[in-house]
Amino acid sequence: MRRFKITYKRFKKVWGYADLTKNEISIDDRAKGKKHLEILIHETVHLLWPDASEEEVVKKSIILTNTLWHEMYRRVDDRNNIPLQDGTI
Repeated sequence: MRRFKITYKRFKKVWGYADLTKNEISIDDRAKGKKHLEILIHETVHLLWPDASEEEVVKKSIILTNTLWHEMYRRVDDRNNIPLQDGTI
């Protein structure tokens, strides 16, 4: 698998959901900016480490969110011409 599928929809009580059976993430379509990044990372951590407690997932996802946000990560630049560590683009 090269990535997880991401879908967007409206939720009433949560910002996102990780479906472990489908390796799919759903994010509330109202999440923008830093909150979107946080939810994307949070749900990804759930899929990567399904045995992690919610407390661990929150802690790790906030650290990653704050680190990437501090490094000026934003959803603007869509270039993908530099290979990843495994050689794929």
